Amino acid sequence: MTVNIKQTIGSDSALTPASGEIIYNILQDQIETGKVIDLDFKGIEIITSAFLNAAIGRLYSKYSSDELNALLYIKNISTDDLSILKKVIERAKEYFTDKRSFDERMDQNLE
Repeated sequence: MTVNIKQTIGSDSALTPASGEIIYNILQDQIETGKVIDLDFKGIEIITSAFLNAAIGRLYSKYSSDELNALLYIKNISTDDLSILKKVIERAKEYFTDKRSFDERMDQNLE
């Protein structure tokens, strides 16, 4: 199955957590049934980490990296946006592996 973000959210800007939630729900439903998904960023001009956290980062709360690597494929994403996505994934893995420790480190960084 291919999920074209632009068509799904009706915009060439993937900015808000609400838009990310739409994508998350689709991805989660497909992953739950073991279906392979191509997540297509074709036509997306602007992406925020807030969108990516809601759409993809949250998946790491339910699924392992191995599961997601086997079922979720990213297509047509720019190099700059891929860099943002990688940071979102790294933080999500760290956060969902050890929430308490992550929260404590973030609190310390903000002091």
